[in-house]
Amino acid sequence: MVRIAAESADRLKATDIVAYDVSSLLGITDLMLVATAANERQVLAVAQEVEKDLYVKGDGLQPRSREGLTEAQWVLLDYGDFIVHVMHEEAREFYRLDRLWRDCETIDLKLAHPEPSTVNLTQEA
Repeated sequence: MVRIAAESADRLKATDIVAYDVSSLLGITDLMLVATAANERQVLAVAQEVEKDLYVKGDGLQPRSREGLTEAQWVLLDYGDFIVHVMHEEAREFYRLDRLWRDCETIDLKLAHPEPSTVNLTQEA
């Protein structure tokens, strides 16, 4: 399901799409998918596409909760076993979730259009 979500984000031109295995650190979820969008409209479009594809290809799978739809700076879709974060470029740089999870194993998403990551994992606060 995480690969389906990543493919959806990739299809809508999200960037820096990364999935982390956080199962050994968190008891609330196993995987975190993070994707960057250039503006608020794209944040909402990517989140909507992820939801649609997971519903259609995941036999009616729906998020347990959604957050951030009003501001469209950071949309969080909680599917229980995995969480999808669609973040505006500025929000991703500010919150630097990738620094939090940098020690976790990343998941090979097998995207058709993989790109080198531009996320700065080492920048200090």
